[in-house]
Amino acid sequence: MDLTFSKMHGLGNDFIVIEDLAEELEFSSDAVRWFCDRNFGIGADGVILVRPASSDDADYYMHYINADGSLAEMCGNGVRCFAKYLVDHDLVANERDRVVVDTLGGPKPISFTRDEDGTMCLATVNMGSPRLAAEEIPTTLPGNPVLARQLKTQAGAVEVTCVSMGNPHCIIWVDDVDSAPVETLGPLVEEHSAFPNKTNVEFAELAGDALVRLRVWERGCGETLACGTGACATVVAASLAGLVGREATVELPGGELEIRWDEGGDVFMTGPAEEVFTGVMAIPEEGEA
Repeated sequence: MDLTFSKMHGLGNDFIVIEDLAEELEFSSDAVRWFCDRNFGIGADGVILVRPASSDDADYYMHYINADGSLAEMCGNGVRCFAKYLVDHDLVANERDRVVVDTLGGPKPISFTRDEDGTMCLATVNMGSPRLAAEEIPTTLPGNPVLARQLKTQAGAVEVTCVSMGNPHCIIWVDDVDSAPVETLGPLVEEHSAFPNKTNVEFAELAGDALVRLRVWERGCGETLACGTGACATVVAASLAGLVGREATVELPGGELEIRWDEGGDVFMTGPAEEVFTGVMAIPEEGEA
């Protein structure tokens, strides 16, 4: 059958978005890996299925699958792309400026602004409260919060702070993010036994009073140009350590996100999303797809 998709990105963190309102699509891990392959497939960091909400409190449900075929709880850049898909494809009424998206990491309220043509311009996502207790992240490292703990790896010991934004993050502060060992240390920390569900790994440089430069090794993807949940987790970690206040700009290879950790506990992320193109791919009627 022919399957229509949209290619979208948030600061270069890119996704294949497929409408599945009838909830008829199930893709094998091999299929997802092929879709996301940048040489033999479409190319993306993950696949997003647009499905009906699984609760009465949400408008739609975002089913997110990493490029390696593993299911993820949440994706910050992906949920902004999801909101843009809903707005730009007329799944949200024209007069609305807010939508609630259900995810495996919980419901995410999103407010957005529109361009003159009605398409979404910027989105601010309430990412919810960070989880700081070790068992909630989860990690076997001790603490509530898990702040400035030593983690022994095959490449040596590093100091880490761990935060969950609905998915696990491990933040490592570095002097120069450009020369950080993302490709070597990243996978060692991602698959470390201290993280039973694996983890995303942030390499962060404090570049100003309210500016953090960041590179992210994403669980199941490798290094990406941006990571929304990673940016949120890093600002929380920086605030806990007294490096920044409760607001900061996070500069990623793909662009900037504005992050605010509200006094009430919730973290808000503001950034753009873009639809690059739409297409149609042919998949077999039978067998794995």
